[in-house]
Amino acid sequence: MSVSPVKRQKMESALDQLKHYTTVVADTGDFNAIDEYKPLDATTNPSLILAAAQMPAYQKLVDDAVAYGKKLGGSEEEQIKNASDKLFVLFGAEILKRIPGRVSTEVDARLSFDKEGMIQRARRLIDLYKEAGIGRDRILIKLSSTWEGIQAGKVLEAEYGIHCNMTLLFSFAQAVACAEAGVTLISPFVGRILDWYVANGDKKTYEPSEDPGVKSVTKIYNYYKKFGYKTIVMGASFRNTGEIKALTGCDYLTISPKLLAELSKEHVKLTPTLSVKEAQACDLEKIHLDEKAFRWRHNEDQMAVEKLSDGIRKFAADAVKLDRMLKVSVVSRSSQA
Repeated sequence: MSVSPVKRQKMESALDQLKHYTTVVADTGDFNAIDEYKPLDATTNPSLILAAAQMPAYQKLVDDAVAYGKKLGGSEEEQIKNASDKLFVLFGAEILKRIPGRVSTEVDARLSFDKEGMIQRARRLIDLYKEAGIGRDRILIKLSSTWEGIQAGKVLEAEYGIHCNMTLLFSFAQAVACAEAGVTLISPFVGRILDWYVANGDKKTYEPSEDPGVKSVTKIYNYYKKFGYKTIVMGASFRNTGEIKALTGCDYLTISPKLLAELSKEHVKLTPTLSVKEAQACDLEKIHLDEKAFRWRHNEDQMAVEKLSDGIRKFAADAVKLDRMLKVSVVSRSSQA
């Protein structure tokens, strides 16, 4: 049934309705998109920062990061690493001027299997934010949801009061381990799960409610709410607005500017599909996972194994590209000195 033009004008957009039930987060490093859609929080990752850093509008941030790396000195590799960390923080600081909530800043994916390395890098990022006058209460440190990453998150939360956002999360085992670690927030991926099933199965299209990524996040949400875990569930990596609308009521959803734009133009009635009340009535059973049980259960999920490793490789590849871009600037500055 079509909605009359008069009613459509009165009805809030799908994006505005979604904000009544779910905290909307912008998945971007582009400040203009954040200004336009006014999310509470924002998330970044190496791929988003790489894309933004190549835009002329953000060249000053790159120059400032390189200058910082040069100022600290050390080997070329150390200068690039320090410049990279500084660049992530400079983007985060600019984003925080535009949102009331928190920004997620990612630890280098190349440290995904190095617990101590992740802890050290996370603390370094928090120190850089502190130098910029920004407290840790406005930062979420993103870590890969490997066993080592989850344990790094546990230490950072419990011993250092650093809030963590566990990313590249595809399996129920990862979600359970994150909840038991007491991390602040998880980012279970939706679209990348759909991608895997489309590529590896006979079925090529799914209704939103049957979308494997939507079903995965729904199960995780229900499990967390049934057993009283405080960890926030933030659905991520969407391929279409149908997936987003099918997760209305989820704690948080992080959405790309393209899909935010589509939602802002849609005028359909949204109703929550996820709720604490329904979650508490579900028939999921509580489980506990030590390292051996986690590794086995995660390994049993072929999709999750392949998408986790693929995601780490892609983020690592973009981190390498960012390093190369920064290296050109570092070398250029050295030759001009």
